[in-house]
Amino acid sequence: MASLTPITVAMGDGIGPEIMGATLRILEAAGARIAIEKIEIGEAVYRRGLSAGIEPAAWESLRRTRVFLKAPITTPQGGGFKSLNVTVRKTLGMFANVRPCVAYHPFIRTRHPAMDVVVVRENEEDTYGGIEHRQTNEVIQCLKLITQPGSEKVVRYAFEYARRNGRKKVTCFTKDNIMKLTDGLFHKVFETVAAEYPDIDHEHWIVDIGAAKLVDRPEAFDVVVLPNLYGDILSDVSAQIAGSVGLAGSANIGEHAAMFEAIHGSAPPLAGQNLANPSGLLLGAVMMMVHIGQPDVAAMVHNAWLRTIEEGIHTFDIFKEGASRRKVGTREFGDAVIARLGMSPETLKAVSYAEKAGEPIKLTPAPLHHANKELVGVDVFLDWDGAPNRDPEQLARDLSKANGDGLALSMITNRGTKVWPHGIPETFCADHWRCRFTPAIAGGRVTHAQIGALLGRIAAAGLDFIKTENLCTFDGVPGYSLGQGQ
Repeated sequence: MASLTPITVAMGDGIGPEIMGATLRILEAAGARIAIEKIEIGEAVYRRGLSAGIEPAAWESLRRTRVFLKAPITTPQGGGFKSLNVTVRKTLGMFANVRPCVAYHPFIRTRHPAMDVVVVRENEEDTYGGIEHRQTNEVIQCLKLITQPGSEKVVRYAFEYARRNGRKKVTCFTKDNIMKLTDGLFHKVFETVAAEYPDIDHEHWIVDIGAAKLVDRPEAFDVVVLPNLYGDILSDVSAQIAGSVGLAGSANIGEHAAMFEAIHGSAPPLAGQNLANPSGLLLGAVMMMVHIGQPDVAAMVHNAWLRTIEEGIHTFDIFKEGASRRKVGTREFGDAVIARLGMSPETLKAVSYAEKAGEPIKLTPAPLHHANKELVGVDVFLDWDGAPNRDPEQLARDLSKANGDGLALSMITNRGTKVWPHGIPETFCADHWRCRFTPAIAGGRVTHAQIGALLGRIAAAGLDFIKTENLCTFDGVPGYSLGQGQ
């Protein structure tokens, strides 16, 4: 008898228990060789005072099985509660979120019958670090973090995924015409990695026009790799234009663990009514079966699901008069898939999975160049109301008292736009100011001691500094942005 693969299962909240119940019944009927460990996560755990929505014992199961099939959960409204998805992905290093977005024309309504796009989203960085601070009465900051190793892992994964699955092109979306350093790094890594895969076409689009093209002509795309925030948004958009967010499964892949889920939420208003569509979670489970080395089960379940869809047996969310034949509930949909195990679709393309499809993708990183880093200045951020006019000239005069010890004020910006020197009065200013100090003599060096003394002088001038950012060059190249208009 074949050994059973241990997996961790969470039944979830809202519609979670219903769609997970249907999914597990289908897997069992298909002969899935799995041993299930159930854990409790989500709303009930949040209510017990655990802000991450998961208990220590659950972590033990996840670290032991390294495979997590998770139903949607409900995060309580209000502050103080962390996203469980983000917590699990980041804690267990699940760096790639893989979301296939496929049209099932003519059985599911779509304007894009030929759509077959796989979105690979970076999963650990970007604004999803959740590092936010209220710094003034008017301004709240969210840090966007992009790293070279994090970018390389997900980009390399996208190319390896394309090669393994017979995909022809990988497309990258960024906004590096504006965020030249953060998104610029992601784009640069993409181009560097792409050069190692001459057998796969590659292209880059600025995310706004790229998104427009994706929505208008998704058949022009194959695999799309994006930083976290853009990937989160555009994977949902892609799933919806393919047919329905409710049909999309999701895999979160890391070097040490993987999580499989639907991309939709827990939909509390539908809970307990036998209405929910289990398809997204079921297709996530299909991806899980491939991952754990049971491609036979994955193909059997996937083909039975396709046969069910093309026979017009649909839940309410995708039911359409004239195209659908029978409207069914969650349990009945699961029964219909089970009844078709061993069958293949007649119109839709049947799927098959190679024996080694689930083997880990090797991600050998390129050697990282350690640049020569030099400290050349500092940006000091101030909370300054400047009543009644918020005049940058007045702030500059106040800050001139802090000049000295080889450092001098060289620029003031407000929300990234230069307002001193040579600002114009029409520029709107909030109460949050970036004040740049650089060597009084061009080419001079800066030390941490100088910066510490500078902050003392700023405080003595009665000004409220709220943060600093050191200005550094790396191999002589500035590692900081200039002010708009500079």
